[in-house]
Amino acid sequence: MRTLSDINFAGKKALIRVDFNVPLDEHFNVTDANRIEAAKPTIDTILNDGGSVILMSHLGRPKGKEDQYSLKHIVDKTSEVLGKQVHFVNDCIGTDAETAAANLKAGEILLLENLRFYKEETAGDEAFAEKLAKLGDVYVNDAFGTAHRAHASTTIVAKFFPKNKVFGALLAKEIESLDKVLKNSEKPVTAVLGGSKVSSKITVIENILDKVDHLIIGGGMTFTFIKALGGKIGNSICEDDKQELALEILEKAKAKNVQVHLPVDVVAADAFKNDANTMVVNTNEIPDGWQGLDAGPKSLENLRQVILDSKTILWNGPLGVFEMETFAKGTITLGEFIAEATKNGAFSLVGGGDSVAAVKQFGLEPKMSYVSTGGGAMLEMLEGKTLPGIAAIQA
Repeated sequence: MRTLSDINFAGKKALIRVDFNVPLDEHFNVTDANRIEAAKPTIDTILNDGGSVILMSHLGRPKGKEDQYSLKHIVDKTSEVLGKQVHFVNDCIGTDAETAAANLKAGEILLLENLRFYKEETAGDEAFAEKLAKLGDVYVNDAFGTAHRAHASTTIVAKFFPKNKVFGALLAKEIESLDKVLKNSEKPVTAVLGGSKVSSKITVIENILDKVDHLIIGGGMTFTFIKALGGKIGNSICEDDKQELALEILEKAKAKNVQVHLPVDVVAADAFKNDANTMVVNTNEIPDGWQGLDAGPKSLENLRQVILDSKTILWNGPLGVFEMETFAKGTITLGEFIAEATKNGAFSLVGGGDSVAAVKQFGLEPKMSYVSTGGGAMLEMLEGKTLPGIAAIQA
């Protein structure tokens, strides 16, 4: 894996693909600078090495050049996070961008305008990628969140740097952490898969069955399995057309000696709202008019030892509707078990939008070994796919 340490950046301009697709409020203030902070180690390394940095990113999904999606709005926050004045140019290709890049001195940072102001970016246009490539001497990809897209700036541009392309510190850490789970894991390995649909996780399940000892299934997709096994699930969410598939997964797991853990009880509610009436009921005996919205106390007690005995833990998806306080206990408790196992020496990887949101919301992020920055990209790696942004650096 080619990383920052493979290049001496002294006197070189590093063209870095970062993921600065950050949320802005109505006054265009950055409300969460996590993604900017995540790129800081890479930027610092290059600047300390005597290089200069040209940052390229997208913001939102603009239809052409739209001021609300201009990266000029994040210049002040980026300067603050990086502790250095960031220069900005109002284009990402062409004369203005080339002049700004040419004038960049060692130790300086230039932020280009939104890549997606050009449709050629998402189309993976080679001529557009070549214009981007003109701006730097070395290409660094540090945007895991977009590594699963074959866009001009994430994939195509790499071919114009045959010997001078590397992974940034963040992307290298993402690959390393996933490899630790999928290829170099210490046993026992436990995967927790939550969320609402079996269909969105099926390829992940099929890919990881050979690598795990325990598979914990939670969230809404529980009920497709329970119904397939003949249980009564009331009004709980269910993919009726995936029941056969659920049974096949259980058969495959059994054949591979993987222990599957389904919730034995749930917190059921008579409506999908925080102040609904609730009761704890067996997962396969949910009355009509009621729906399971969180894992129950027995289920959590059953999971505790499984988690604490694990040496490698992958967590993708919550155990309940954690956005509502009444149904957050299962997800919080699971997070606390994983935090305890991590403290005892296990390696824990959290990935996927909802689980990442949960660990951040409940203050559990610092207690995990690694929290992934890319939802879709991580899912595709868990499915066993090669991401174009990663393959382009390895080519």
